[in-house]
Amino acid sequence: MKLTILGGGGFRVPLVYGALPADRAEGRITEVALHDVDADRLTAVTRVLAEQAAGRPGAPRVTAGRDLAEAVRGADFVFSAIRVGGLAGRAADERIALAEGVLGQETVGAGGIAYGLRTVPVAMEIARTVAELAPDAWVINFTNPAGLVTEAMSRVLGDRVIGICDSPVGLARRVARAAGADPATARVDYAGLNHLGWVRAVHADGRDLLPGLLADPVALESFEEGRLFGAEWLRTLGAIPNEYLHYYYFNRETVAAYRAADRTRGGFLLDQQAGFYTRALRPGPGALDAWRGTLAEREATYMAANRAAAGAGERAGEDLESGGYEKVALALMRAVARDERATLILDVRNRGALPGLDADAVVELPCLVDANGARPLAADPLPDHAAGLVTAVKAVERAVLEAADGGSLSAAVKAFALHPLVDSVAVARRLVDAYRAAHPGLAYLTGR
Repeated sequence: MKLTILGGGGFRVPLVYGALPADRAEGRITEVALHDVDADRLTAVTRVLAEQAAGRPGAPRVTAGRDLAEAVRGADFVFSAIRVGGLAGRAADERIALAEGVLGQETVGAGGIAYGLRTVPVAMEIARTVAELAPDAWVINFTNPAGLVTEAMSRVLGDRVIGICDSPVGLARRVARAAGADPATARVDYAGLNHLGWVRAVHADGRDLLPGLLADPVALESFEEGRLFGAEWLRTLGAIPNEYLHYYYFNRETVAAYRAADRTRGGFLLDQQAGFYTRALRPGPGALDAWRGTLAEREATYMAANRAAAGAGERAGEDLESGGYEKVALALMRAVARDERATLILDVRNRGALPGLDADAVVELPCLVDANGARPLAADPLPDHAAGLVTAVKAVERAVLEAADGGSLSAAVKAFALHPLVDSVAVARRLVDAYRAAHPGLAYLTGR
């Protein structure tokens, strides 16, 4: 089977490829086609993959190129892992937002809106290309903001595009473990949007273990989210939030920490990955070692500003365990290709599963996956505080889609102004002006 990876020069591609040779069953991936607009990044990542494949019989054949049509044609699965504007664009998103005193994170708040506005038109073009040249392919969307981009692509591809994220998978594993359950067998009730969800129950041995966990402050603060949010706030919520909700619940503290930092997260990754790509392009072996070292540093510094704001300290060793995108993606491909039933937390069209949102809204829920794709499992309504955030952010996503669809400048302003983390229409207007000045890819925003 053929797997096409769009954004094939991306830093995380070796995570996916490195897991493929271990699969020896029928229906496995035998060809990986990498596509990227940056030839040097493609060359660097191809070298890493070649070192990964060395000495591993049956490792998938790798091709690489810049022709989208050639990469997509004949694919069984297409991973969309693009970053429109690159890390330089992410760093600019962060700086522009912080200059206005609001959050610039790449998927949350002003930064996420800016990223979405320049990504959705490109994602839609990819969706149309796949629909034309590989109509039977399944698209697995890694591209952030994952829920928004998946919903955009679903307008062309329907249920044949599925979004994935490792945040809820890692959260579910950590919560189950802290509650005393086996993460492999526990059934976790998780619901919301991408980067905006909550664990509401952990079922094992016929009972819900979450109330006991919430009553135990030592167990609560034994894992990442417990230290990040604090036991008292988690007991108040009666749930365990996705780590990205720290940006909402402790917004002022996080913005202050980001503004006080020497560099934004995007700026750090821009410098760090530039070093990796330079080393990986040097003649001779060493590309894989350079990638591994860079990955370890990347994971150890993840959400460092939030942990600083919360006084949560360094990441624990178990929190550095790979979540990970590659495990979710491979489990999803196996379930679809081999009709092996699996339950995975994914980003899919709602179909009435989560009350309060329409059928076409992409939500993040446990899904039953088989050869027919992913179907969300029915979920209980969210409590009012969570439902309010979810519906507000979904309205923002819809405004982004409206802006991207018609080039509407007013819809772009509406997207910023309606977001809970942007507190002023005047700020929203200034943000739109600044982002349009910084990103040529937003020049399409001209109409009313």
